[in-house]
Amino acid sequence: MAKRKRGRGTTLDRVPVSHPPVRPGLVGPRRRVPRHIERPPYARTGEPGPAVSSLVRSKEEIEAMRRAGQMAAEVLLFAGKLVVPGVTTDSIDAEVHDEIVRRGAYPSPLNYRGYPKSVCTSINEVICHGIPDSRALVDGDIVNIDVTVFLNGVHGDTSTTFEVGEVDERSRLLVRETRTAMYLGIAAVKDGAPVNAIGGAIESHARIHRLGVVREFIGHGVGPEFHSGLQIPHYYDRNHSTPLATGMTFTIEPMLTLGSPDLYLWDDQWTAVTADQRRSAQFEHTLLCAEEGAEIFTRTPAGEGAAEVFSRD
Repeated sequence: MAKRKRGRGTTLDRVPVSHPPVRPGLVGPRRRVPRHIERPPYARTGEPGPAVSSLVRSKEEIEAMRRAGQMAAEVLLFAGKLVVPGVTTDSIDAEVHDEIVRRGAYPSPLNYRGYPKSVCTSINEVICHGIPDSRALVDGDIVNIDVTVFLNGVHGDTSTTFEVGEVDERSRLLVRETRTAMYLGIAAVKDGAPVNAIGGAIESHARIHRLGVVREFIGHGVGPEFHSGLQIPHYYDRNHSTPLATGMTFTIEPMLTLGSPDLYLWDDQWTAVTADQRRSAQFEHTLLCAEEGAEIFTRTPAGEGAAEVFSRD
């Protein structure tokens, strides 16, 4: 689940319409979590409070994050198998919610700042934070499913954009190159490297393919807090020169677009949609900065991730 940069963004009164555009469906009630499952601090009130945790994790936190990340990866693989024409995003949310609580974890998005569902499902021109509802997926859609689990006091956060049925070639390019951009950003991670090396790698790749890079939403530190104080832009900004350090944990989750990266929010104040109604894709991993590179937490113990398992390229 991406972190929003406050004070940026575009509000438009008139928005070009795609054919067919994604429109809000009916949103069902919030799902329940069994009492025995450990909850993050915001689960009751919806307010996470200010970020106060260290940017560098302890050995115990790192080990807990490995387990949470592996579970998130397994749940996202489970979610990917549900993606077929005709299924509603609300039914995906229901099954993923049940899978997470069956495993003894809490679905991190649920009631985070009031978010009403357990996963995010972002279809076509929806950039991120799409709320699962009654809309059924149709042949030719692309949909990002963003899964985060809270397990043993820490969060594991990951997402993949899935293709629904037969997808047009331009959308396939968008999905493929967004995945590649994420891995180029991950390859830039090492002890002492500036944060903006990540965004530089992502933005350079996006420009080659004439794709837009969303600036309003960024990667973030993650651990005991869903969003810690560390910010990871997916574009180059020389002012974001904070050096990475061994033990930092954070997400890299670029959102690339076929057209302009400008966006607006639906009335629900969550669903971010491209202003020109052209499609957007996103991929995300949670990772650890080590001396010589990054360790990706959000893969299964066998090293699998939904980004590769469901790739059609």
